[in-house]
Amino acid sequence: MAIRFPFAQRLDDGSAPIVGGACRWQGPAPTTAAARFSYPRLDPAARPEGEPEPPATFSQAELASAVEAARREAHAEAEANVRAEMVASREHRETAILAAVSDDRRELVFEDPAMHELLAVARQIAPSEASVLITGESGTGKEMLARYVHRHSRRAERSLVSVNCAAIPENLLESELFGHEKGAFTGATARRIGKFEEASGGTLLLDEISEMDPRLQAKLLRAVQEREIDRVGGGRPVKVDIRLIATSHRDLEAEVAAGRFREDLLFRLNVVNLHLPPLRERPADLRPLCDHFARKYAKAKGTPVRPLSEPALARLRQQPWKGNVRELENCVHRAVLLASGDEIGPEAILPQGGTPGRARDAGGTLPLVGRTVAEVERDLILETLQHTLGNRTHAAIILGISVRTLRNKLRQYGSEGVAVPANARAA
Repeated sequence: MAIRFPFAQRLDDGSAPIVGGACRWQGPAPTTAAARFSYPRLDPAARPEGEPEPPATFSQAELASAVEAARREAHAEAEANVRAEMVASREHRETAILAAVSDDRRELVFEDPAMHELLAVARQIAPSEASVLITGESGTGKEMLARYVHRHSRRAERSLVSVNCAAIPENLLESELFGHEKGAFTGATARRIGKFEEASGGTLLLDEISEMDPRLQAKLLRAVQEREIDRVGGGRPVKVDIRLIATSHRDLEAEVAAGRFREDLLFRLNVVNLHLPPLRERPADLRPLCDHFARKYAKAKGTPVRPLSEPALARLRQQPWKGNVRELENCVHRAVLLASGDEIGPEAILPQGGTPGRARDAGGTLPLVGRTVAEVERDLILETLQHTLGNRTHAAIILGISVRTLRNKLRQYGSEGVAVPANARAA
C-alpha cells in the first residue's frame, strides 16, 4: 500500500526534512501508536555514502493530520475546478443569450424614400432618453421599429422588455406591469417582479397602449413622470431606470377627445412621434418585401427559392393591403406553397380570404351553380390537401382555417364514406 503526502515533514531526530513522495509500510501492519515508513530525505547528499536510508517515524495523529490535510487540499482543488466550470458555463449561457438576442435582428426591409426618411429620424433620436410614441395601422411593423430604436440607443446592450397591453386582461395588467407583493391578493403566494423592474436599465415597450384601461393609465402616468413604481400591495415606491417606447394603431388624439385616453399621459409619451406609413403609401417596398418573404418561406419549406414573376408582382400591386406587411407576408407564404415551376406566377397569388379555384369549364366559368356549399367546401379542402401532398398544416394555411378544423372536416368526410387522402399528415 502506498500513500502520497503533498507536504514536507521533519524527522523526529531533527535531521533534514523529508519531501512529499510515496511511502510504504515496513514489516507487518502496525498495531502500536507509531508506524515506520521508508521516506526519502530532502537532501540525499547530506547522508554519508553507504549509510542506509533512515526510516521516518510518524505518530497516528500526524498520519491522520496528513491525510486530512491532503483531503482538504484535494477538496479545495476540486471545488475550485467546479467553480471555474460554473463560471465558464454561465459566461457561455450569457454569451448564447446575447447572441440569440442580437440574432433576432429582423432588420426592416425597405427601399421606399418615406421609410428612409423615417429611419433617419429614428436613428437620430435613438441615443436620447426621450419617450417615443410609434403610430401606424396594424401590420405596418411598429414593434420592429421599436426594436430598431432600441438597437441604436445607448441601452442596446441591455434588454428590451415588451408588454402587449391588448393581450393581457385588465385585472392582470397592473400586476404584470408593476409586480406585486406576497399576499397582495388571492393567489399571490410570492413576490413578483413586474415588467418595469425587469426592464430597469434597458427599454420598456408598451405595445398597443391605447387598449389600456383609463384607471390604470393614471398609475402609468406617475411611473413615467417619476420613474418609480408601486408594486400591488407594496408599502414603498421602487425606483426604475427605463427608456419608454409605446405603440398604438389608433388615433390617440381622437381617443383623448372620446375620453378613452388621458391627455396628460399622451403628452408624456409623445415626446417623439414616429408614424409608420401603410404599405399602400410606400410602393417601392413591395418588391423587396416579397423577395424577403419568398426566401424565408422557401427555406422553411426546404425548397429552392423561386422569384416572383412580373405578372405576379403586377397582381400584388393591385391589392389595397388593408392588413399591410402582415397581410403581404401571408399572401407570399401561400404563394410559395402553391407555386409550381421555376417562378411564382399570378395563379399562386391569392388575396386574403382567397382560395385555389377549380378548373374552368369550356365557357371559362367556374362550375359552381347547382352544387351545395357543403359540396364545394369538401372538394376545395380535398383538392387543397392533394396539392400540398397531404400536408395538413400547409393545407390549413392555404384554406385560412386551423389544423384542428381541417382534421375534424377530414374525420367527418371519412365517416360519410368520402375518400380522404391516406397520406394526410401534419407538417
